[in-house]
This record gives sequence, structure tokens and C-alpha cells, in this order.
Amino acid sequence: MSTLLDLDHIDLAYDTPHGRRTVVDGLSLTLERGDIGCLLGPSGCGKTSVLRAIAGFEPVRAGTIAIDSGVISSPAMTVAPEKRRIGMMFQDYALFPHLTAGQNVGFGLRRLSRRERAMRVSEMLELVGLAHVAASFPHELSGGEQQRVALARALGPSPRLLLLDEPFSNLDVDTRERLALELRDILKATGHAAIFVTHNQAEAFAIADRIGVMANGRILQWDIPRNVRQHPANAFVSGFIRQAADARAPEGGRVAYRN
Repeated sequence: MSTLLDLDHIDLAYDTPHGRRTVVDGLSLTLERGDIGCLLGPSGCGKTSVLRAIAGFEPVRAGTIAIDSGVISSPAMTVAPEKRRIGMMFQDYALFPHLTAGQNVGFGLRRLSRRERAMRVSEMLELVGLAHVAASFPHELSGGEQQRVALARALGPSPRLLLLDEPFSNLDVDTRERLALELRDILKATGHAAIFVTHNQAEAFAIADRIGVMANGRILQWDIPRNVRQHPANAFVSGFIRQAADARAPEGGRVAYRN
């Protein structure tokens, strides 16, 4: 495999009334084609800011972001979000309530002919197992069904990379665990590379090929799940993973760790 995504020592910061606040500090990672990466860490560690920078919603103060060896963000330039060929699935799904499931999936496919768009919508809904709800509106769907429609919409334009921000946080435990595994199967079947953000360690270990444990705007370890679990890079990673393991039992914890 070859590298698809390369983040090279990026900094992100916001200007506040009290001065500049750094939220991502010298962060680097690479993601191979077809791999699923996860940014895992507590609230406020900067993981969603990284996702927004990759999408083009936040400028970098230092470093570069490149896809397919082409720089898309640097302090000197930034490629517009709509020109990055990146799909994004938001935490609240962001489905249009006045459009059917099929119309939501087809919303980003307006450059296709009517026939091509209809075929692509049908293909995407079939992929996520929802061909039978094409004419249904979002309020008529369960939370899990809405999530899969959002996934179908994100995959519709054939993005180079898919970004997912806490994709399961609005679902109950049973649905979350089932859809986590379904999501991995879908992405592997289509060959899409993805970066997703979560604070839920069970999801990270169930889905990801690479996990980046974050704290204070930095990645402390970017590694395969087995190494993160068995060979933590430092005391914070060890404590964070151990704390999650202790908490899994009362939550249910039926998502198995991957090697």
C-alpha cells in the first residue's frame, strides 16, 4: 500500500480575548490507502479540530496536510473544502428533513445525469442495506437508519477520504456496537480510507487499523490496535486504555478488540 494522507507537524490555534490558544501542537500522522484510522482521546484534546483541518474548515498555523502527495493545507495556501474530494459524516448526521433518504443521498451528485444519479443512489442505499427506505423521510427512520443514510450520502461522490466525527455517539449501546462493525465491513468492501474521531475505546479497537491516542493537542501514540493495547508508549496511554477497560463491563462492552 501507499500513503494517502500525510499530516506533517501541523499546528492549529484560535485567537481569543486572552491571546492565542493552541489546540493542536506539532501533530503528524500518515494513513495508507484503504486503512481506517482513529483519533482517540478525551474531550478537548484536539481530535475534532484535526478532522476539521483535514476537511478544510480550519486553517493550519504551521505544517502541511497532503493527500495523494499534493498539499491541500499549509500556512501559505489552502484548497477549498469542496475541491478536496473528502467526504464527511457529522455527529448529528445533518440529513435534510424535507428530503427523502434517496434525495439526501443524491444531494451531492448533482453533476451526474438524472439516470446516473438514480443509479448511484440505488447503489449506495443497497450498500448500506437500506434500499427499502429510499422514499422515507429522516423522521420516519431509526437513529441507526439515519446514520447509514448519512454514510451512503458521504460515500456517494466517491471521495478519496472519509471523515467521521463521533459517528455513533447519538445511538444506544446495542445499535452503536452493531453499526461499528457494519461500518468497518462497508469501508473495507468499498476500499475507502477513513479517519474517525471518538472517545469510545471499544469502537476504536473494533474498527481501526491505526489508532492515535491524543492528549493536549498531540498524538502520543499512532500504532496498530494491538500495540496500543499491549505496548503503550507512555503512562498516559497506558492509564487511558486501562481506565477504558475497567469501564467496559457496566457499559456492555460487547465490541471485541481487534488485533
